[in-house]
Amino acid sequence: MPHRIVHMLRARGAGRRPVMLAIAGDSAAGKTTLTRGLVECLGEDRMTAVCVDDYHRYDREERRNKPFTALHPDCNHIEIMEQHLQLLAMGEPILKPVYDHGTGRLVRPELVEPKDFVIVEGLLPLYSKMARACFDITVYLDPPEEQRFAWKVQRDTTKRGYTPDQVAEEMRRREVESAAFIRPQRRNADIVVRFGPIAGRPEAPGAPLPAELLLRPTIDHPPLTDVVADADALHLKLLRDTDGRPVDSLHVHGDVPHAEAEIVKKAIWERLEVDVPLPDRLGTLADGTVSDPVAITQLLLLYHLINADRLRPRT
Repeated sequence: MPHRIVHMLRARGAGRRPVMLAIAGDSAAGKTTLTRGLVECLGEDRMTAVCVDDYHRYDREERRNKPFTALHPDCNHIEIMEQHLQLLAMGEPILKPVYDHGTGRLVRPELVEPKDFVIVEGLLPLYSKMARACFDITVYLDPPEEQRFAWKVQRDTTKRGYTPDQVAEEMRRREVESAAFIRPQRRNADIVVRFGPIAGRPEAPGAPLPAELLLRPTIDHPPLTDVVADADALHLKLLRDTDGRPVDSLHVHGDVPHAEAEIVKKAIWERLEVDVPLPDRLGTLADGTVSDPVAITQLLLLYHLINADRLRPRT
């Protein structure tokens, strides 16, 4: 039974807005892994997870005859997505479409009721200004393309019935639209997360992938200077982002001993001043292994979710 943080905050009163978190990124960037871990930590009774890829306008067979792929806004019901995000942000239920990624078909819609926290993940949650206005915290996943390709081949061949050649061809077809519609969402994220090798620092063979988190000053991040000063697991430095703006870059190494990573996680958790233990499911991957860089990333997102909830007016 996963640990759930159910006593740290009061239950959401009638009409109280949920905290809204967006996790955007290209196909197989790791969005579902991050989302699943947060749901397990906070509990399904506290958190609603929504995938905006359910707003595809056409099923997989219909898309074969279209001049665009599922990444194109014209292939999605963007206006309905925006309307539904606004309703969720106001604490109202929606009747959400459902796209079955296994079969590629649009199936029966489902009723979704927002709980204390709503995580919205998918290809286009930050595409439009109206959608972006619904979120308290925004994240973009930006893995190296070769890493994303490996993840996509693994997922689509084992879970969606594709061959490796079909996956490669699909990524080739999608490249123009990835560049036009998916990657530009990066500039609108409060946090940019990149799981992959860190330049100039070789990692031990078999170690979890390290992570680089760009912490933009668009939201208040936890104080980390003293945590970083006492740890080899991570380091923090000021960089220029791709647009020239200054940004804090947090590097989380994958080859640091687990015991040291635990010290770092507890130090970050203590900054929340909540009277419950550190969640024990952080960093758990689909195969059951644990990644400390993923755990620390999820922990920082939990920090923002819980802090944002504290600022909500109580009714």
